[in-house]
Amino acid sequence: MASNTPQPERLTRGKSPEKRAPGRPLPLAEQAYDRIEELIITCALKPGQSLSINDLQNVVQLGRTPIHQAVSRLAADTLIIIRPRHGLRIAPIDLTREKTLLLLRRDMERFVVRLAAERSGPTHRNQLLHIARLLSERGAAMDIATFNRLDRRIDQLLAAATGEAFLENTLRPLHTIFRRIGWVYHNWAAPSGGLSQTVDSHLAMIQAVADRDAERAVAASDQLMGFMDSMFSIIEREIDPALLDCTLETQLAS
Repeated sequence: MASNTPQPERLTRGKSPEKRAPGRPLPLAEQAYDRIEELIITCALKPGQSLSINDLQNVVQLGRTPIHQAVSRLAADTLIIIRPRHGLRIAPIDLTREKTLLLLRRDMERFVVRLAAERSGPTHRNQLLHIARLLSERGAAMDIATFNRLDRRIDQLLAAATGEAFLENTLRPLHTIFRRIGWVYHNWAAPSGGLSQTVDSHLAMIQAVADRDAERAVAASDQLMGFMDSMFSIIEREIDPALLDCTLETQLAS
């Protein structure tokens, strides 16, 4: 088990990382969802942490109704556990479960990138190529928080390119689960490893979609999922279990 493991950052009040179109803010419930999702991904809301709606209001700085609506969605996404009369609990990181979910994600990503390669229009391809240039030029110097924001845009573009609106909402919870795994890996398990492997895998995938080469896109997606799979053994070996479920802190101390 690694020593001197960095601890999760304290809860901070902040705006959603998504850029808003001028004059067209997202609905409050969507803003609340985005902000809470970001806190979950970065473990600012610790895995396993218990809290209340009021706690979330104080952190997110939005009203009770949008917070309730966001919590309902996040509970359906299995990211928050609602405990009647006992408040809320952030879903802990269950490595066994999430490794199984990676098999599901692998198959779904294959479907998405194949469809995106076959159906993408000039606008989608232009935006993907722009992101590819950003990754090529700046990827090596990015931190994981910056990369995650760009990665979310990639996921949105790929889903949009398929022409099937159902896919983004279906995949978003899986993406959140694995962005949290990636955040843990890059910050706590292998902080000196850098982002080169994940950047290169994303570059290969989006370039193949932009080239409308479905087979190459699927192969690149599989390579990315393989890299995600390799994270689990390192996290299992290096990470204090209490960082994956903060309720273990007292159990392991006793």
